[in-house]
Amino acid sequence: MGAAASNAPSATTSLRGRVLLVDDDDALVRSFARALTRDGYDVDIAHTGEDALQAFDGGGYHVVVSDIALPGMTGIEVIDRVHAVDEDMPIVLVTGMPTIETAIQAMDHGAMRYLLKPVDLDELRSVVAAAVRRRRALSLQRSAVEALETLKAEQDDHEGLRRSFDSALDRLWMAYQPIVRLSDQRVAGYEALVRSREPALPHPGALFDAAERLSATRELGRVIRRVTPAPYLSDQVPFRLFFNLHVRDLEDETLYDPDAPLTRMADRVVLEITERAALDEVPDAAGCVARLREMGFSIAVDDLGAGYAGLNSFAELEPDVVKLDMTLVRDVETSPTKQKVVRSITSLCADMGMEVVAEGVETPQELDALQALGCDLFQGYYFARPAEPFAEPRFG
Repeated sequence: MGAAASNAPSATTSLRGRVLLVDDDDALVRSFARALTRDGYDVDIAHTGEDALQAFDGGGYHVVVSDIALPGMTGIEVIDRVHAVDEDMPIVLVTGMPTIETAIQAMDHGAMRYLLKPVDLDELRSVVAAAVRRRRALSLQRSAVEALETLKAEQDDHEGLRRSFDSALDRLWMAYQPIVRLSDQRVAGYEALVRSREPALPHPGALFDAAERLSATRELGRVIRRVTPAPYLSDQVPFRLFFNLHVRDLEDETLYDPDAPLTRMADRVVLEITERAALDEVPDAAGCVARLREMGFSIAVDDLGAGYAGLNSFAELEPDVVKLDMTLVRDVETSPTKQKVVRSITSLCADMGMEVVAEGVETPQELDALQALGCDLFQGYYFARPAEPFAEPRFG
């Protein structure tokens, strides 16, 4: 008889994710569990399909790894039963008796991957990491779609949207995520990230979408610029403040007010301009940036590597700081192409006296690869999540 899951799913999850392993070979499944636990995952074990489904009812998993040949219920049946409850759950099937028919059947029933025994542990870890990222991406996508659908249903009139937007401005707050310098294991600064406690606009995307629909991006920018410096001004925080600047903010004369809170600490502020923003929409954008530099601000190009416009922004702004987009960072240790691009950027920036920040670092493997490629400044969940002032990062 199969054993029940070794640990009941808890309400909380580890930073890496929760994994359910299903196999009647106890020695094998426990070797899988040890490898994944060392990587930071919460791992549960089931020895039969029935036990797996019972454990799955507790919820909270990011991926299921199951043998195809189980006593009683097959791994294919486990897929069907799990997907009947959660169609987005990534499932990895493992078999010691591979056939073309079972491989086709696994894919037809929605398996994410099909691994052959004996399974290489490094391959298993790589597949599980990819599955967890896929699960989280799908969850975020569904949450965003549901939020937007709710927003459209509840805010189908301009006045209603305006009321929600005003409430969001009143309830707006800033989260701060540390940027660390690994060479001396010190905090180099914090990036301010907008948040609001207004439930009708539950995430920054919805807030900025509402601002665009209401032609209120300038109003939103002014509130953000007023709120963001507060922890720095009151506590005299020694760290630099990295602040996202909407390209349209360059046209707002209040940005250049010498008495504004942000201006009073300009020598500690790095203004981030995303490469996705169309600088050519702003007359004399280069002149605006030069004016900000004269006031003491530093300039960063954000999301470099996310799109074709990046080099144009890079050349036009001549930034002090370059932030690598997380699409370059993600799984960089396995991608020679990404490594070549990152090495080229870090070398060029070193020659030009520019700092490079690698955003979105989540794993020690990414961190090690980026260090080897010349990066020293890092930001991401590996160190700390965005939080109210001021989260202490972990260093390894």
